[in-house]
Amino acid sequence: MKLTHIKDNGDLTMVDITDKKISKRTATASGFIKIEPASLRLIERNLISKGNVLTCAKTAGLLASKKVDELLPLTHKINLTCCDINFRYSKKPSGVEITATAKARYSTGVEMEALTAVAVAALTIYDMVKSADKSMTITNIKLLEKIGGKGSRQEIVNKR
Repeated sequence: MKLTHIKDNGDLTMVDITDKKISKRTATASGFIKIEPASLRLIERNLISKGNVLTCAKTAGLLASKKVDELLPLTHKINLTCCDINFRYSKKPSGVEITATAKARYSTGVEMEALTAVAVAALTIYDMVKSADKSMTITNIKLLEKIGGKGSRQEIVNKR
């Protein structure tokens, strides 16, 4: 298998997408942050002293999705047409499931944008709740679906 970001001599390179066709690209990613039940209740009741946890996490995830090219050195700058982040409380296991969908009309995919949105949203939850819960764990960040381009894949993935 030939890796697209490595030249024959071993040097790193940004993939040349000059001749790739522009098309609608969509990617959905998810992740989970395990949180103790008592701390989860504080989040649900908006009682965390730093403020509304999920609103802040959504804002952080959205901002991060637009800055992937600044975080990951071989990615292209993509002008997203949409990014949405959703949260779902879970009782067993106790925590928050995070799902992000990124979209663009471009010549390369938006998987990293969706994955970054999930990761930064989870990190923001962790940061805001860490004083109440020292045992949180961020898990299972993964790509669920990619549409557009030659590497499209649509599949149902076990969430946890």
